[in-house]
Amino acid sequence: MKTKQELLGIIKNQLAIEYNCSIDDFSSSHNIITATKDSEEKRHYINGTFFFKMATFGDNAVITANECIHTWLKDYTKDKKGHWIFEQNNIMKIEKKLNEHNKKLWGSHHMFLSYKEVIPKDINLKTEWFEKEAIHQFYNTKLFPNALCKKYNPKRPDILAVAAYDEDKIIGMSGCSADTPLLWQIGIDVHENYRGKGIGTYLVTLIKKEIEKRGKVPFYGTSLSNLYSWNIAINSGFSPVWIEITSIEEE
Repeated sequence: MKTKQELLGIIKNQLAIEYNCSIDDFSSSHNIITATKDSEEKRHYINGTFFFKMATFGDNAVITANECIHTWLKDYTKDKKGHWIFEQNNIMKIEKKLNEHNKKLWGSHHMFLSYKEVIPKDINLKTEWFEKEAIHQFYNTKLFPNALCKKYNPKRPDILAVAAYDEDKIIGMSGCSADTPLLWQIGIDVHENYRGKGIGTYLVTLIKKEIEKRGKVPFYGTSLSNLYSWNIAINSGFSPVWIEITSIEEE
């Protein structure tokens, strides 16, 4: 298992590619603003580049954005502590500026890394593993929107999944997508009638350990208000590390 510093270095190196900055910029005492730049090494969440994207590790903010809003961003962020820019009253003003360019904010993504080993508590249910093409059978069911991608995406394919059964019915699944060759993101879905029984934590812990066994880095993301997902992450040995917020086209 990699150390905390090794994991932070890997994540910051990846974000430096995507935010067109240096690794040291994420620990700067100043907010950083860069021009957006596309890269084949990025995590492929959209085609092309984001008009606006912002990240923090709890201190400053690193922002990559279209240069047409750089002057406004520099003026708006110059006297603000970076992590406070993510607060609602500040985000609303960024949203207003983005609206002028037919863009809007696309939620905040709270991201986790695993720094410690957790021994999963057995849930006494049958489990089954699926890999690569064997996962595709679940796309049309639309039962696992968090565990799996909506459909096969060759740029961030679902690699591995583990399901829990009640008799012959799948009642929970955790999957991971290879967002980069090294960074595999974990998702989880548990049927609402089976929540609160430790199934989510068990499955996420299983797949996390398997990802590490394969020499990859597991990470986990969720929204601010999804406390169910937060608890699964923490109980599976993950800790909150960084926050990202991005933009999309207005509909």
